[in-house]
Amino acid sequence: MEQLPPGPARRAVRLSDAAGERDTEALLPAAQAMELRKRDYCVERPLLNQEQLEELGRWGPAPRTHRWRTWLQCSRARAHALLLQHLPILAWLPRYPVRDWLLGDLLSGLSVAIMQLPQGLAYALLAGLPPVFGLYSSFYPVFIYFLFGTSRHISVGTFAVMSVMVGSVIESLAPDEDLLAVSNVTVNLPDASNFTDNETARDAVRVQLASTLGVLVGLFQVGLGLVRFGFVVTYLSEPLVRSYTTAASVQVFISQLKYVFGLQLRSRSGPLSLIYTVLEFFWKLPQTVVGTLVTALVAGLALVAIKLLSEKLRRYLPLPIPGELLTLIGATAISYGVGLEQQFGVDIVGNIPAGLVPPVAPNPQLFAQLVGNAFAIAVVGFAIAISLGKIFALRHGYRVDSNQELVALGLSNLVGGLFQCFPVSCSMSRSLVQESTGGNTQVAGAISSLFLLLIILKLGELFRDLPKAVLAAVIIVNLKGMLLQFKDIPTLWKTNRIDLLIWLVTFVATILLNLDLGLAVAIVFSLLLMVVRTQLPHYSILGRVPDTDIYRDVAEYSEAREVPGVKVFRSSATLFFANAEFYGDALKQRCGVDVDYLLSQKKKLLKKREMQLKRLKKSKTQPQTQADPSKVTSVSVYVNPSQGDIKSDDMEDSREKVKPGDYLDGVAASSQEDAKAPSGSMLRMLGLPQPDFHSLVLDLGTLSFVDTVCLKSLKNIFREFREIEVEVYIAACHSPVVAQLEAGNFFDTSITKRHVFASVHDAVTFALQHPRQEPGSSALATKL
Repeated sequence: MEQLPPGPARRAVRLSDAAGERDTEALLPAAQAMELRKRDYCVERPLLNQEQLEELGRWGPAPRTHRWRTWLQCSRARAHALLLQHLPILAWLPRYPVRDWLLGDLLSGLSVAIMQLPQGLAYALLAGLPPVFGLYSSFYPVFIYFLFGTSRHISVGTFAVMSVMVGSVIESLAPDEDLLAVSNVTVNLPDASNFTDNETARDAVRVQLASTLGVLVGLFQVGLGLVRFGFVVTYLSEPLVRSYTTAASVQVFISQLKYVFGLQLRSRSGPLSLIYTVLEFFWKLPQTVVGTLVTALVAGLALVAIKLLSEKLRRYLPLPIPGELLTLIGATAISYGVGLEQQFGVDIVGNIPAGLVPPVAPNPQLFAQLVGNAFAIAVVGFAIAISLGKIFALRHGYRVDSNQELVALGLSNLVGGLFQCFPVSCSMSRSLVQESTGGNTQVAGAISSLFLLLIILKLGELFRDLPKAVLAAVIIVNLKGMLLQFKDIPTLWKTNRIDLLIWLVTFVATILLNLDLGLAVAIVFSLLLMVVRTQLPHYSILGRVPDTDIYRDVAEYSEAREVPGVKVFRSSATLFFANAEFYGDALKQRCGVDVDYLLSQKKKLLKKREMQLKRLKKSKTQPQTQADPSKVTSVSVYVNPSQGDIKSDDMEDSREKVKPGDYLDGVAASSQEDAKAPSGSMLRMLGLPQPDFHSLVLDLGTLSFVDTVCLKSLKNIFREFREIEVEVYIAACHSPVVAQLEAGNFFDTSITKRHVFASVHDAVTFALQHPRQEPGSSALATKL
């Protein structure tokens, strides 16, 4: 590195090649690439503090945009834009390329519908409802999302996690034990007395609960979307969502064991309900219905075999083999032909009414009981949908509006709730099938919903003899993808153990406390962990990497060296009220100076000196004894800072001889000067140790915002270190941060923008050229 002559502060910087040049190196021969690496570039510029930088760059406040003004504007163009924003189908359907995309959407829609039929029946059973309501939930919400959604590939409808959350709420408010008793109904149902069959009354109560829950979930989602609250899902990190869905899949698996083994288990909800269910399952295991178990095992093995065959023949088939549909058709045919219910006691689906149901208003009396669970289901459903939507959008190069997705999903649940559907989200397995079979838009979803409408109107009653054990087998086999998320544990152990902690806490809380409380605990723990991580960032003392203007942690970079006389301190997190105290403590500890001790000792010694001064003044006012005016008494006063004793003797050579009045005037004058500003030799004069550095540079490049506590902390740092004769500088502040400092009255006569520098190297160079005590480092500053 060439050395610059002293004078106006300038610097020469050598840096390695930029990242863009590495791409060029890959296209060059080895010899030319090596030569390119050897090239350095030299930048020569003046040393810049904040004032000079603003003058050089002609800084001015960025123009403020008042977005609320545009919200209040009324024009034809704005109305058209709002219509296209909230009804996206009007934007893309007129430009739909029929020739290119229609065939793919048609095949994709049929494939999704074939999957939707068995999953709708199975997931309704999972939610504790009659299977036909799963078909309703696979029709109405899909068609509504076709009109309002912005994702082109996700498949909206029934989903295992949503179904188990709905089932948990329903079983807590309408358990079997109460509703199957003639005289005990836990939920007010106006026409419950009209039902002669207890099971029919139970189903009616549960359907009303589920549909009211769907309306509430839809209202929450639409409301949050309209106030542009889609960012709330960012607080659900990927490890949290994956762990939560894994725990939900475990709950789904355990909830289906009673159908697989043909057992009658009590409905439980609340903390530890899953543990009690598992214990009761093992207790009643000897009561297993063998016919039901064999039916489930055969159906599960057949479905797995079909899926494996479909995976092997995927290259040669235009559509995946509909394993679930074939399994349901085969099981229904065998059940009807053999008579599994009569011969072996296998429980079947029963009557599936044909046709659609009219809309029913929700019961407002249930809102208070369902509001908490509705919010949790709304957030989880949106988190699953938007995460999948963004994955497909990134893969295919289009944009998903999170707020509009929230509105679209909310309208799907709101309208669906009016038609007695339970809350839905998007299914991972069906979304992958919709994409892989050639689906390009939500036309595929509309086609699948029309196909399901045909089944609801005409073909649904054909599945009357379908065994519930087969539906349970379909659910368990389709849990494979979510159960494989247990592989996250070893991966996170190697990559990020903080995320692993979030994963484990979420999983354990969801398993032990149930889905609603588990989600709340997971979110609170994740936020607390985020706060703790900002409170305990990585603090470091920086040193200069040789022949560069780059400063790095001396504990990590062995070649980085601290600049003599200058300490450079950096925190890896922004400074705000939650970590301001930790920041100050870490700064004093890393600098190796006990600032608090020095300040307290200095204050104590100065107070002693002031007391001595008062005693001397008092003695001056006392009447003088008669003495020979020609003889002047020689008084020598010695102040020992460590003991505070005042010694008076007649040693003329080793002590300064003064008259008492002159001495008192001198002490008073020096005391007044000390009170105004401590001189450079104050610590040495008081016998206190001096810091081994004269300047402190605070690297605030990580500072993203400024609050009042941050302002006070920075002012305290300036004041305390100046008290111990160390000058403080700030470096690498972003313009918005400087503007916030200025707005908070941080700058005054003692702290100006001349103490703020464009980079750490600028601050270090200036500190070396302007040491607080003795200017003797100009050669080192020139070398830098």
